[in-house]
Amino acid sequence: MSVKTERIEARFLPEIKHLAERAALISGVTLTDYLAKLVTENAPKTLKAYSEIKLTNDQFDQFMAICDNPPKPSKAILNAAKRLDEEGF
Repeated sequence: MSVKTERIEARFLPEIKHLAERAALISGVTLTDYLAKLVTENAPKTLKAYSEIKLTNDQFDQFMAICDNPPKPSKAILNAAKRLDEEGF
């Protein structure tokens, strides 16, 4: 049973395409397999980098202190929230 695949179209400068083709050839895989490997290896790292927040202990303590005693919202924030409510958000 074969796995269903989907098509991705991309445009590259000729020198980038040539570089990728050469790298795939020397790796002994197709260009598709080479690019799939790059995405498979790098996408999780990118997603992780943009979904995690790393804080020092001091930064975390400051964050928790603000959470425990949040400042009152400004008039501009209250007005923005009111407009969002009126628009159904």
